[in-house]
Parts: sequence; structure tokens; C-alpha cells
Amino acid sequence: MKKLKFTKERFALCIILVISAILNFANLTIEGYGNSYYAAGVKSMLMNFKNFFFVSFDPAGFVSIDKPPLGFWIQTISAKIFGFSGWSILFPEALAGVISVGILYYIVKRSFGEIAGLISALCLSITPVFVATSRNNTIDNLLIVTLLFACLFLSKAAEKGKLKYLIISLVLVGLGFNIKMLQAYMIAPALYITYLISSAVPVKQRIKHLIISTLILGVISLSWAVAVDLVPSQNRPFVGSSTNNTVTELIFGHNGLERLSSTNGGIGGAPSGKVGNFQFKEFRSNFSKNQANLQSGNNNAPSAMTPPQNSKNSVQSPQGGPGGQNTQGNFKNQGGGPGGGGPGGPNGLSGSFGGQTTAGITRLFSKNVLSDQIVWFLPLAIFGLAASVIVEKLKFPFDNKKKLGLTLWTLWLVPEFIYFSYTKGLFHPYYLSMLAPPIAALCGIGLTSMWKLYKEGGIKSWIMPAAFIVEGLVHLLMLSYFITTISTTIKSIIIAAIILCFASAALLIIYRIVKRGNLDQGNNGSFAEIFTTLALVGILVTPAVGSAAAITHSLSSLPAAGLELLSSGESGNFMMMGGQNSSRNSKLIKFLESHTSNEKYALVVSGSASAEDIIIESGKSVMALGGFSGSDKILSLSEFKQMVKKGEVRYVLTGGMGGRDSQDIMNWIQRNGKAVSTAEWKDTTNSQAQKGQSSTNNTDNSKMDSNSKRNSNLRFQPMGGMNNETLYDLKGTVK
Repeated sequence: MKKLKFTKERFALCIILVISAILNFANLTIEGYGNSYYAAGVKSMLMNFKNFFFVSFDPAGFVSIDKPPLGFWIQTISAKIFGFSGWSILFPEALAGVISVGILYYIVKRSFGEIAGLISALCLSITPVFVATSRNNTIDNLLIVTLLFACLFLSKAAEKGKLKYLIISLVLVGLGFNIKMLQAYMIAPALYITYLISSAVPVKQRIKHLIISTLILGVISLSWAVAVDLVPSQNRPFVGSSTNNTVTELIFGHNGLERLSSTNGGIGGAPSGKVGNFQFKEFRSNFSKNQANLQSGNNNAPSAMTPPQNSKNSVQSPQGGPGGQNTQGNFKNQGGGPGGGGPGGPNGLSGSFGGQTTAGITRLFSKNVLSDQIVWFLPLAIFGLAASVIVEKLKFPFDNKKKLGLTLWTLWLVPEFIYFSYTKGLFHPYYLSMLAPPIAALCGIGLTSMWKLYKEGGIKSWIMPAAFIVEGLVHLLMLSYFITTISTTIKSIIIAAIILCFASAALLIIYRIVKRGNLDQGNNGSFAEIFTTLALVGILVTPAVGSAAAITHSLSSLPAAGLELLSSGESGNFMMMGGQNSSRNSKLIKFLESHTSNEKYALVVSGSASAEDIIIESGKSVMALGGFSGSDKILSLSEFKQMVKKGEVRYVLTGGMGGRDSQDIMNWIQRNGKAVSTAEWKDTTNSQAQKGQSSTNNTDNSKMDSNSKRNSNLRFQPMGGMNNETLYDLKGTVK
């Protein structure tokens, strides 16, 4: 057996993996259940195999989660092993983040050497948005680690011309499709083109291999979708967020075209009716995931606040809300953190979602909610790519690992950078985690290439100092966005790091002027190595600080890290549509336990936002009448009446968000149901306390402790207000 040597490179890798593990796992319990919508689904999937297979949102299998199953199967298995808890469902993502760092190191190292691999792994481990998604259950990091393994096998396929490696690579992409659907195909250009231009086997054989592998990719990708669509609709949950109860439509609709066009996705173009300048369906769809992580003992969670009724920023739902009341909410962005920070917010970050920010080549660098998530290493990657193209003489034939590796990472980065810079469709800031691996890889590859050019001398030697200067300027730009809202200590650390970067770049320039010729001769390059290392340290400090902030600051349902977490302005998502908390739910749950017995559904609510916390806390079967968005057309009024007649439903909680398609049901409930006294199911004492707190916060936010502001997951305002909710008893209404 070959003895494992513990070299300094392997020691460095261990340190990087430990850093990644600390950033991903430390104090993970502050995240509560992360995204409550997905957590409720996992709780339901634990109850029986049918729920598990169809990724049912609720225990009774009424409607499914609006995503494919594989990521949630993994989370459910983890919850089965460790017991259902916030930690157990976040564990797979955190572990996937650490594995991604290790696999990126291995992929880069096998083509470009250990130094390039180590730099790449380190950059990935401290990229803020990557750390944020590692600490949340949005399944993005499960997709990333799957795609990284796909890249590893694609690299082997391209180098050796082996069909088996290509098949494994595209099988992994197919599995990725069953994690986040079309998002997995974003790396398809990189995989296909890299294999096509490789020269290990004749071009006809390469095309044949691609055709065979693509057929297998299609089978793997669509296997679950076809299986679900073949099951009669009455024997499975409604496919959440689809328009015709099929996974096929979900693929190309909600998880497809809505991500590409402002007329189909994002806040700006849904067909369900306008709400001021917003579109009602997409407004609810965008914001209903902004759920509070309000778990027992979670002191970071804010209390609910009643929406201001006369604000100039308030708008009214066209149908008047699910219960017939005027459904109002202050849509002005209150916060400056992820998912918040609209114009006028404390941090002044524009937009709440990617598609709302100004499209263009500078989008990721502008003062918006995307700004400090991914750009930290982007200039270094771009300069590094240019240097690598020069060093590797990137032209045909593509007959070695370095050319193929450089092609792979470039074709992953460029199309996605263009997409995220210009799309006006629906995407959240955490989607930018897809850019983290290629940027990190090109940083490691590029820095080693720039170092080679620097040592050789000539005009090409200026690329590396120029890269460090541009990096420093970008970091300075990011600091300027938060200069008035972060603490003096953090500000000083960042400024010192930027100065170190600039100073090191200047010394590299001076040293190159003084030392002419090739620095490989003698010991001429030792000082240059020191300056290069110091410049790299200066680049690493600020994103590391932003990533480390995630350890002490809860990230909310729409995860994002970075300097905005350290801001004294309100961070995090600012609105919650109908979400609830444990203290408020406890009395309602007790009421349902004592007043329901044989009903299929213990409670009916308008949408998932009003159901998820009840499901998490009690495991009770709660029907989300309009699915995730509140606008799914699942039941007709006549069908609902039949369920009432059969005794399958009895209690309905009106209020929250609901789509126009379920409004006739809610109106019928109000006309025919018997209102249950709030004293029986609602903690009115707690509600009054929350109302009082809301008034205090609305009138004097400046008096709120700044640390509490920073740690708040959400500054949320339930649509319609919790005080507008009414519980109805439908017993005897249909005979």
C-alpha cells in the first residue's frame, strides 16, 4: 500500500477545507429551518413514501413543492437519519459546500498544479454567496457539487476520448436537472463544446459519443417528470406552480421561461392582475418565500408588524384579499440586505431581486442587492483568463489538459455572466452561486499564469500588477456602498487590506522595473513572491470577512452574505406574506387538535405561506388552497363543496395571500361558514404585544438596537395583517 505523504500542499488543503467547514457549519442552528416552504415539504415527505416520491408540500399530499425531487430527497434522508430539525435539513447543503471546495481543488490541480488548485479552492471557500447557499436549504449547493463532479468526468472524457466518462458526466447533469431543473443545463455549453473540440478521438466519434450521451441525459433528466405526469392526477398531489398540473409545464413555465423574460417572471409581468406597478401573482410568488425563521428560542427573529394602511407606498390587491378584505402592504423596500434594500433603504441597495436591477455589463458591480455577493474575485479571474490564453497559446489542436481545462471554465463563466448581467427574468441573488466555481477556478489558474508572465518580463509582465490594482479598486467600490453603515473596526480592516493590495501591486511594478530579465535566474524572484502573496492576502480579506458574517447573522429564506450582513442598516428580506410564528401557532394547533378528528385536512389556508410553519411545528395536514404562490388553480368551488360534504375539510383560515382563482371559494366560505371566536384559537395577548411592537418600530426605528436590526431575518409585513385573519367552521354548510 502506497504511503500517504503529508506534504505542505496537502496541509494547506486541509486548512482550506477546515476554513470552509467552519464557515458552512459554525453556529448553523441560527438559521432555524432556513426556507420554511422547503422545510415544510421535508416534514411532509418524512411521513410516507407517496409524499416522498412526489415531493408533497403538505402531509395529505394536496400540492407538491415547485421543484424537482432529488435535493429534497437528500434533505429528507438526512432528517430521517438525524431527526427532523433545522440542522438536519441544512446539513447536506453545508457538507456539499465543503465537498465542492475539495473537488474544485482536485479538478484544477490535475491540469494546472497544486498551487492553482489551492488558490481556486480558497477563493471558492470564502465567496460570500457560496457560503450563504451552503448555510441554507435552497438546494443550490447540492446542484453545484453535482455539476463539479460532472466537470471532473467531462475533463477525463475530453482528455482520453472515453465514452464511459462522458456518459457519467451527462448522467450527473441529468441528476442536477432533478435538483433544480433547467438551471443544471447552464453548464451544457461548457461540457459539450469542450468535448467537441478535444482531439483524443476523431471528430465523427466525438459527435457519436455526444449523441449517445445526450439521449441518456434526456432519459435521466425527464425520468421523474414523466413518471409523475403518467400518474392520474387524482392519485398524486397537484404539481405546484404549474398551470396544467404537469411537471412538463413546470419545467418550461415557472422554472423555465419565467427565469428568462420580464413579461413572464420577476416583478413585472404576470397575468394575474396588476398591483400598482407590480404584478400580483409574481409579487406573491417572489416574496412568499421570505419567511421568518421564527423558531422557539430564536432571539434573532423579529416580531410581526401590522402594515401601514395609509402609506403612499401601500397598494391594494385587485380582488381585495382572500377573505374579501382590502389586502394592503407597504411595498417600499425597508432593508438593505439580501432581498431587500430598495431605493431609499438604509444601505441604499436597489432592487429586491436580480431582474429588478438595471441590466447591463456593470449590473453585478452596481449598488444593488447583487453587488457584494460574487464580484470579489471576478477581475482577477478575467485578467487571469487573458494571461492563461497567452501562456497556453489557446488554439487548435486542443490536445492537452490545460487547454481543455481553460476552455471548460471559460465556457462555464462567460455565458452565465452574460445571463446574470442582462436577464430581466426572475432570479434571486443566491442564484449567483453558480458563478462561484468558474470564477474561483480561473483565479487559481490565472494567477499562476500571470506569475509566469511576470517572471518572463516584457509588457506581459504588467498583467498581474494591473489585475491587483483593478481588484483593489473593485473592493474599494464595494466598500463605498457600505462605508457609512459598517463598524469602524470592520472598515479599518477592509481599508488596510485594500492598501495592502495597492501597495503590493506598486512594489511589484517597481521590482519589475529594477529587476530586468527573467526572474527565474538565481534568487531574483523571492521578493516578487512575497509581494504577490501579500497582494493576494489583501484580496482575500474582505470577502472572507463578509462570508464570516454569516456565522453570527441569520441569512433568511433568500440567503446572501457579504458586507450587507455587517451593516448597521436593516439587513435581510423585508417582507413576509402570511407567514406565522410558533407562539402564534400554538393556540391554533391546540384548537385543531381538540376539534378535528377524521378530517383529511385539519385546516385550509389560502397559500403555502400561511401553512408552512403549522406543518413544521405540528405535522398536521394543512391544505394550501392556492399552492406556493396562492394563485395555483387546483380546486373549483364545486369540488371544494364536495370535500366539505364528505367531511374532508372543516376549518378554513382566511387572510394572507390568495390568488383570484381561489377567491370564489373564499367568498363562499365567508358567506356560509361560521366564524370561530378568536378567543378560542388565537393568542390575542401576543397579537396585541406584536401590534404594539409594530407601532413602536414604525414610529421610531432609530431607537431599535442596531445589532437586533442586523440579525433580523426579515422585516416583514403580512399582507392584510394577521388581525384580519378569521377562522371559519364549515360543519353543516353543505348537505
